[in-house]
Amino acid sequence: MKSQRQKVREQRARQRTITRITWGIIGGVILIGLGYVFWIAVRPAAGQSIPVMADTGHVEEGTDPGPFNSDPPTSGRHYANEFEAGFYDDTSLEAQSPYPEGYLVHNLEHGYVIFWYNCQLLDEQGCQDLKTQIKDVIDEQDNFKVIAFPRDTIDVPVVVTSWGQMQTFEQFDPERANAFVVSNRNKAPEPEAP
Repeated sequence: MKSQRQKVREQRARQRTITRITWGIIGGVILIGLGYVFWIAVRPAAGQSIPVMADTGHVEEGTDPGPFNSDPPTSGRHYANEFEAGFYDDTSLEAQSPYPEGYLVHNLEHGYVIFWYNCQLLDEQGCQDLKTQIKDVIDEQDNFKVIAFPRDTIDVPVVVTSWGQMQTFEQFDPERANAFVVSNRNKAPEPEAP
């Protein structure tokens, strides 16, 4: 038969073991959380890096903000205003602006990701399918800092850009497009801007 003293020692030993396990779990969760935050902060950007242009200042609206060092642009001179997030097509008033990239580069500076698409390279059904796929990605991203915009100067159906980054798509891949958005959104000089 165990003495009262022995029972108390065993109970205290069990309590110490439970306390150590509990603190070990809490410490593990904290380390995992810190690791995740660190990974988000230092994760590499997706796509091809494009050198950020030396002049990224504002120019007067209506003037040509170019030339840019890439097509479509990933940085450069731009207007002081930007476009709203969402999907734009050829009939959008914004698409009819003489220099929409002036507004869109400002979006990039604020951490947006832009899907530039060229339906002239596709038949009518292919164009509709592409637009639907892009809209699905935008919806998956809750339309947060994501824009789709027509651009007939690109030589592939879709190019996705962020500040200083570009990903081309001969064939649109929603999984890679989502990964680009997640990796590159808000990696820009003014990510806190709406």
